[in-house]
Amino acid sequence: MKIAVVGVCASGKTTLVAGLKAAGYDAYNVAQEHSGIHDFWAKRHPDILVMIDATMPAIRKRRTVYWNEDRLAVQHKRLADARAHADLYIQTDNYNAEQVRDKVINFVNKYNK
Repeated sequence: MKIAVVGVCASGKTTLVAGLKAAGYDAYNVAQEHSGIHDFWAKRHPDILVMIDATMPAIRKRRTVYWNEDRLAVQHKRLADARAHADLYIQTDNYNAEQVRDKVINFVNKYNK
């Protein structure tokens, strides 16, 4: 089962994919937030599409960024189709990496039943 992960920059995509892979899942990061192709996320035909998101305050806590809410708005626009098609959406601000990973794993396990 292929799990595609999309989200804004610094939402935790790379960390989530690494955690899912370490747990034995076939997960990969899609840089949809950088692509104007609205269905770029669908290129590899994922079985499950996960979108994770973060607000600007959370992003700034995670890393130093040199962009603002305007760029975040552009990323959300590029992610609109992915969000509309996402099987699971997680706002990551209030969760640590393990909690986000566990939410995805729990969803995948329920999805497979």
